[in-house]
Amino acid sequence: MQEVFSGAYRSAFRGKGLEFAEVREYVPGDDVRSIDWNVTARHGRPFVKRFDEERALTVVVELDLSGSLRFGSRTRTKRDAAAEAGALVALAASRNRDRVGLLLFTDRIELYLPPSKSRSRSLRIVRELVAFEPKGTGTDLNGALAFLGRVLRRRAVLFLISDWFADPFERPLNLLARRHELVTIEVEDPLEESIPDRGLIHVRDLETGRTRLVDLRVSGARREWRSLKARRQRALKETLLRARAERIRVMTDAPVAPELVRHFEQRAYRR
Repeated sequence: MQEVFSGAYRSAFRGKGLEFAEVREYVPGDDVRSIDWNVTARHGRPFVKRFDEERALTVVVELDLSGSLRFGSRTRTKRDAAAEAGALVALAASRNRDRVGLLLFTDRIELYLPPSKSRSRSLRIVRELVAFEPKGTGTDLNGALAFLGRVLRRRAVLFLISDWFADPFERPLNLLARRHELVTIEVEDPLEESIPDRGLIHVRDLETGRTRLVDLRVSGARREWRSLKARRQRALKETLLRARAERIRVMTDAPVAPELVRHFEQRAYRR
């Protein structure tokens, strides 16, 4: 699966150009436009120039580690699914010789690893994605986006992974979009899609710790949740569209890789 994912990533995110690799003898099927006529004339048989893609991409994975990512109604949490998405991207970028960096945040910057081509750096990124224990529980998405805007000097592809439960963040997102390419990954849990009728329950805000008694037998409570979720989704969609950010949605109860591969293939087809 890693080979499939790496290939889809490479097709979707092309390098800046081509760099000369070698001159070799022509074989049937080679593009005749690549024939090197000077070498061909010297040797009396056709030779072609071969070029490799010049990657030189900078990729940064930004992962939200706020308390809401600890939620999960099935076998894994949103943090698990988010970490899987980030690890797949980091390994594919490293495999394609791109520079890879990492930003972990909550209500503060938890960890920043500048982009590097080092294999050990990509392995550390995977380790931090999976095992890092944050100090904060809240969400300061504005601060995280502004931080990237300050530290990234060259154009980059930014993978922003979150459940997007955050205060409005349109301004720093738009500022980032002026220089960088944005790909957002939204992590959801099936329980957030449809609140079941489970009677009277205690709920706790995983970011603030506040608790509340909610009666899910009352249809109005479930209707209010659906309405709030629909408004939030519309606002998020409009914000991402204005920033020209791509959007991928993954679920905690389904494999992450197929959703990313599908998006990468669609992106490659559009381009």
